[in-house]
Amino acid sequence: MPLSQRRSKLLKRLHTNKLRAREGLVLVEGIRSVSEALEAGASTSFAVVSPRLESTDSGRALLSRLNGDVVDVSDAEMVELADTEHPQGVLLVVQEPHVELADAVRTERRILVLDALQDPGNVGTLVRSAVAFSFETVVALDGTTDPWGSKAVRATAGTIFHLDVVRATAGELLQACRAAGLPILAASAEGSAGVEAPTGGLALIIGNEGAGVRPDVRAAADAMVAVVMAGPVESLNAGIAGSILMSEFTRTKNRGEG
Repeated sequence: MPLSQRRSKLLKRLHTNKLRAREGLVLVEGIRSVSEALEAGASTSFAVVSPRLESTDSGRALLSRLNGDVVDVSDAEMVELADTEHPQGVLLVVQEPHVELADAVRTERRILVLDALQDPGNVGTLVRSAVAFSFETVVALDGTTDPWGSKAVRATAGTIFHLDVVRATAGELLQACRAAGLPILAASAEGSAGVEAPTGGLALIIGNEGAGVRPDVRAAADAMVAVVMAGPVESLNAGIAGSILMSEFTRTKNRGEG
């Protein structure tokens, strides 16, 4: 089936966060990301493939899993449609998942909170780490770049479809955490490196790359936490620091359960 002009224009709109959100759709690109989306049961709208997809074993395996509405384009057309310089021959358009805050922030859940992060690469790294370290929910506070934007989704390698993602204001988040009885831990260079994370649920807040966690959220936090650093490095970027903290908190949880 050839690509219609209507769908071609839609794919272009999905590269822009504001227009993507208006459509309620998510653009997934690349063999690994598309495979993860399918594995997680994402609600598919349509797929676009080019001959390049059949050039690898993993691509051929993915092609056999793409059922329903699949559009064929040339490799040259795929370059125009994709967001990457060297596309792998597959795009997938899916419905953006929607979860209510009260359902996503619950007792015993481990929550990653993104407080006005601007870099989709950092957002993607943190979401991928959240999945790796068994966090069940990501809350993107107002001011955070679109976690469902094509660049952020690609940075997660498609793992974003394996957890709940919800947007909220700082006030809504704090209220939800109090209702669920979740302790709030805010990452900060001035925080304590010796804080023991709870073995149950928690909310870990990673702040903006420059300004850190916003003041009202810092004031409401039960503790400020920092990464232990032994070398002559003043700070780590948000993606790395948050990933280390999630790893440490998962280690604490596993020790408590053992």
